[in-house]
Amino acid sequence: MRPKPNGLLRAGILAMSLCATSGQAVAQEQPIAFTEATILTMAGDPIEGGSIVIQGGRISAVGADVSIPANADVRKAAGMVIMPGIVDTHSHIGQVAGADRSGPIQPEVRAMDAINPLASNIAKARAGGVTTANVMPGSGHLVSGQTFYMKLRDGSTIQDISYRWEDGAAMGGLKMANGTNSIRGEGGFPRTRAKSASLLRSALTEAKTYCDGDRKKPDLGKDALCEVLSGERLVHFHSHRADDIMTVLRMQREFGFKVLIQHGMEAWKVADELAQANVPVSAILVDSPGGKLEAQGARLDTAATLEKAGVLTSLHSDDGVIDSRFMFRHAAMAVRAGMSREGALRALTINGAVQMGLDDKVGSLEVGKDADLVILNGDPLSVYTHVMETWVEGEKLFDRSKEEDLLMAQGGYGAGNPMEAAHYHWELAEAEGGQ
Repeated sequence: MRPKPNGLLRAGILAMSLCATSGQAVAQEQPIAFTEATILTMAGDPIEGGSIVIQGGRISAVGADVSIPANADVRKAAGMVIMPGIVDTHSHIGQVAGADRSGPIQPEVRAMDAINPLASNIAKARAGGVTTANVMPGSGHLVSGQTFYMKLRDGSTIQDISYRWEDGAAMGGLKMANGTNSIRGEGGFPRTRAKSASLLRSALTEAKTYCDGDRKKPDLGKDALCEVLSGERLVHFHSHRADDIMTVLRMQREFGFKVLIQHGMEAWKVADELAQANVPVSAILVDSPGGKLEAQGARLDTAATLEKAGVLTSLHSDDGVIDSRFMFRHAAMAVRAGMSREGALRALTINGAVQMGLDDKVGSLEVGKDADLVILNGDPLSVYTHVMETWVEGEKLFDRSKEEDLLMAQGGYGAGNPMEAAHYHWELAEAEGGQ
């Protein structure tokens, strides 16, 4: 059974319980069928000349021999590749911010309270095929706040773009970090790695006493840590170096929380230990890793090494460390460095969905799941391939054939501001009309 937030933390966000998908389902009452496509379901072998039918925002049929409803809007997709939307397990789109400098441990801070649903980099991510993102606050704290699981719908409010538990509460994990980012030595921040672990261990121990006792005096931060300790809230742990990753594994064994290693640039050094602990990794592969001491041990074959060791591995953007529009290039780099082709595509889709507990909704093209899909004009790992369309819950939200969407995909004047782009295209039309 899927866990849910509880207590005061949950009550504080129940105001967001209006269903953001209800309008979507109504808008897509007529079935839409894509036919004659190569379909990569991520749940089985590729389907050549296959069809997929979507209705009410969900997948109603997919396969090589599908009965197309008589009233369906049929769209032939010969030569196209259809696959699930990308699940980006670590992103910073939406102009997100997290904890401030008032202290190193701030579990009560919520990334969702700082996200701008109208930020242009959300549309940019859709141009790259991203349909789900774990939006994270920064990593300059031992605990920098609660992450936000974003569904990249076309919405103007945080309610429009949130994943929710059954009770309506917004879904997300908790961001923790170790290594040099939080070693500041002032304002209560640690000066050493040992002190970093000590402060976090003390916070979790204190929270455990609170969780097991009488919570008459509310404490939002401890409530969030209680959800971590009970396994209800996943810890997204920013950790690069092998020794820092092993510190995380020790603390995970001590407190029993569920954890996803984020970045893990030296995870290749401890791949067997991660596999033995059954701890997954959200990896990033960078071919120009300058600027961070912990990146010195980065290798492009990290994802391949993790895959071979049996570690559940996803790939993330850390946007803008890697631009969300280049996630397919990211997977291609992983394959070039030794990861299997299927493993790299799964690392963009279903693996991240499993890690975040969203695999019953997204990550693969299966009947009953959300109609989140990407249509490409060729091999996903080819440099010559483009994302042609991105669909979220049965609604086409990126279309490369549209001038304003092409601008988001390619960049250029106006790409950072949709209103500016619209005015630019209006001026162009006026100028052409005047000639």
